[in-house]
Amino acid sequence: MIKKLIVTACIFFSIASWSQDNTASPYSYYGLGEIKFKGTEDVRSMGGLGIIADSIHLNLLNPASYSKLKYSTFAIGSTSSFSTLETNNVSEKTQRTNLNYVAVGIPIKKFGVSFGLMPFTAVGYKIQNNVTNTADNTERNKLSFGNGNINRFFIGTGYAINKKLSVGLDINYNFGIIETQYVETIFSPIILQLRSREKNTSNITGIAINTGLFYKTKLDDKRNFFTSLTYSPEAKLNSDNSRNISTIIYNINGTEIISNPSVDIDVADQKLIIPAKYSFGTGIGQNNKWLLGTEITFTENSKMKNRFGDITGVSYENSTRIALGGYFIPKYDSFSSYFSRVTYRAGFRYENSGLVIRNESINDYGMTFGLGLPVGLSKINLGFEYGKKGTSAQNLIQENYFNFNVGFSLNDLWFRKREIN
Repeated sequence: MIKKLIVTACIFFSIASWSQDNTASPYSYYGLGEIKFKGTEDVRSMGGLGIIADSIHLNLLNPASYSKLKYSTFAIGSTSSFSTLETNNVSEKTQRTNLNYVAVGIPIKKFGVSFGLMPFTAVGYKIQNNVTNTADNTERNKLSFGNGNINRFFIGTGYAINKKLSVGLDINYNFGIIETQYVETIFSPIILQLRSREKNTSNITGIAINTGLFYKTKLDDKRNFFTSLTYSPEAKLNSDNSRNISTIIYNINGTEIISNPSVDIDVADQKLIIPAKYSFGTGIGQNNKWLLGTEITFTENSKMKNRFGDITGVSYENSTRIALGGYFIPKYDSFSSYFSRVTYRAGFRYENSGLVIRNESINDYGMTFGLGLPVGLSKINLGFEYGKKGTSAQNLIQENYFNFNVGFSLNDLWFRKREIN
């Protein structure tokens, strides 16, 4: 009964969270927006290390891991982000809470099946700039803001070829709407305000796939060796673009006057790219005791495109991501000490995001740690992450952030016939 109440509460929470802004990063203006899904909370707490497959957790980074599930699993996770955006002159604080994923995993003999929904990328920023022209004593206020998501519905399966080797495949349907606006207000000496607005809308849809391989073997009586491979081939998204321009005047009494009718302008639709991505990870550990591993990911971000072709001062390069992390369980079957059964996780990650602005590469790195709190067969996973993204050089923005992650992995034996009614 308690599990059913938790699941119901999580679903209502997820519906409420899905419609909210998922990022406040100015770098989400470019490309497809900020990549949001970086793994479940247990994975993120180890620096994003996605080389593990076990019986109660969904590893949504590698579909081969689904074959290792022993229990049906309902997983949900969310993040609260606290960021400070800094330039050389000013700083501003932001806070966001958003849903990371909702997923279900079901074991079927040598197979495992999973499906779910998550925000894949997010756009959410607001930038203001004031410029004064001393020649005619005119002030221009320029405001740029955007919001929206590319969401991802996925369904996948993993198959255990034998006790050591598993393979898997995810099929992803991407969909969402991203809207950006540019508003310029001119304050003149005769107290008239002339405001122009440009609104761009992108309706994005497309299919992508992700493949995975997982290998585990014994080094000796206690230690195991893990290897994880994933490959996501390049995919194309359809971006149906539209643009609307309008001009508004405010007179001395504050009355709004539309000086020109709203105008819809034809803009070219785009074929946006989800770049190909490869990852390789390896590690050693002892079952229900400890793990230490590393993973490297290469993404062909040099092929990225912007949603509209008139964005200047930006280019893209291939990116690399490195993760190092692990976990430790003092005594997983302890009867006397609850904290001996807790999973303690930590990690580090570094990523060259592939975004280059004014010849400055936008890098992102952070340190992570977390706790896996057992509740019967299930786990409550808490994660903490401190990181930095971007730079204040070249009049850019540096993001210092702290993320608090909460995830539930609720497990049970479904679809099994009861022996006694």
